[in-house]
Amino acid sequence: MVRVRFAPSPTGYLHIGSVRTALFNWLYARSQAGVFILRIEDTDQKRSSDVYLEEIIADLKWLGLNWDEGPYFQTNRFDIYRSYAQRLLEKELAYKDGEAIIFKILDEKIKIYDLVHGEIEVDNTLIDDLVLMKSDGSPAYNFACVVDDIEMQITHVIRGDDHISNTNKQAAVYDALGVKPPKFAHVPLILGPDKAPLSKRFGAVSITDYRQMGYLPQALVNYLSLLGWSPGDNKEFMTAEEIIKKFSLKRINKTGAEFNQDKLRWINGEHIRKLTLDEFVKIGMDFIRPECDEAWFRKFAELYHPRVKTLVEFKEEFGIFTSDDVQYNEEAVEKFLKKDKVSSILSITRERLEKVGPFTQENIEKESRALIEELKIESADLIHPLRVAVTGKAVSAGVFEVLALLGKDKVIKRLERVVGAGYGRE
Repeated sequence: MVRVRFAPSPTGYLHIGSVRTALFNWLYARSQAGVFILRIEDTDQKRSSDVYLEEIIADLKWLGLNWDEGPYFQTNRFDIYRSYAQRLLEKELAYKDGEAIIFKILDEKIKIYDLVHGEIEVDNTLIDDLVLMKSDGSPAYNFACVVDDIEMQITHVIRGDDHISNTNKQAAVYDALGVKPPKFAHVPLILGPDKAPLSKRFGAVSITDYRQMGYLPQALVNYLSLLGWSPGDNKEFMTAEEIIKKFSLKRINKTGAEFNQDKLRWINGEHIRKLTLDEFVKIGMDFIRPECDEAWFRKFAELYHPRVKTLVEFKEEFGIFTSDDVQYNEEAVEKFLKKDKVSSILSITRERLEKVGPFTQENIEKESRALIEELKIESADLIHPLRVAVTGKAVSAGVFEVLALLGKDKVIKRLERVVGAGYGRE
């Protein structure tokens, strides 16, 4: 049976690269009806924090990367590491240096077969002897990793290819212990648009940050699965279930995958669209925490469900409807409000809309179309300035739908403000 593990250190928040590693392990376990294990590598007690640990666990749960075993904590396993180190001492394959235990690296070349990169040959004559147990009694990373993978019967180690340099050291320890190592699959690093390893400038922020930026967990799972893996077709929008059916280590690329924020936004928008209206309303209410009538919020959600790409966009649109202080986009003002006759057109529009009742989309549109005919102007001469006047933006949902949802009082007040500002006086 396939047994894989994700082994984060609680010394910081989960970032995109770590989550992609967790995801590939989870996908492989699920695709093979295997076991996904969570192991917490917390031997660095000075830097480890319960705050980070809680956040890591919360992020994995939010993403739906449920584990089958664990979490196991390395700090609870020091006796196990000491017993393995003692075995190597007894075999004279390790020696003491004060209180520390050091592993003798033999002067030989080691060949490692990697499921992504193929055969890798390493010259161990270039490597110093390896610390197994530190003088404070804690295990070194490479040793604890090997012991845990043996004890947990890990069959496949799937991790970033920045760990290749550790693999030859670990392979030497496996050999000394007389244990066959697991199969290794080192996945390519995630790169920024500058082709360098992903930095905070281009997207290497925590999963908590992405949650706050309004991304859905299913969208992150979808997008991250495509960073370094190919489904074998041109399909980019997929559910977790679809990805599991297609996932294979054979389709992991050797070269780095470029992080593209625009593509993530597009995929997130597609997953928003896939939600039912009821699901979107619930998610939207949880994200915005609105103090408004639920029936009104549902109408608002229905209007913007087909349009937004993130929940932050949705929240920003909500702010336009509920704020008393509209923020006007300078380019939109310059293009649509600072034109001849705009002030008089909007003034007449305000007078006509004030008389509309009931203030429905149909009645608003009927009155506006009649006014366009009466003034002998193009539709755009009224609709574009009207949209900017009430929303502050050049782009929105259908302007008549927006006006109806805003309500007569807000629409009239906003038109009065713009007319009073004297834009486009002839």
